Amino acid sequence: QLQLVESGGGLVQPGGSLRLSCAASGFTLGSYAIGWFRQAPGKEREGISCIGSSGGTTNYADSVKGRFTISRDNAKNTVYLQMDMLKPEDTAVYYCAAAGSYYDCLYYGMDYWGKGTLATVSS
Repeated sequence: QLQLVESGGGLVQPGGSLRLSCAASGFTLGSYAIGWFRQAPGKEREGISCIGSSGGTTNYADSVKGRFTISRDNAKNTVYLQMDMLKPEDTAVYYCAAAGSYYDCLYYGMDYWGKGTLATVSS
């Protein structure tokens, strides 16, 4: 019953924006740190952002820093990834995942994963 469902992917032109959502069901999202990850064709999965359970701590991969913003609304059991100034190299399947510790997101690995949503950046 523990589920994470990503949404908001699609096709966007370079320089455009997408807002991804990660909705949790079957558990209280506010008890978990959440990470966003992505996997581009032919590349390893990349951790791009983490947010602590209260939203007070965040981090970003260098590849997205200054362009992406992670946030959460625990009352809605949802985490967001606002993606601005998108580049073709941002094209990937984006996954959200949950873990009990912020440090799991940073270093150790996540416990629950969504199925992903595809974001394609192309002119």
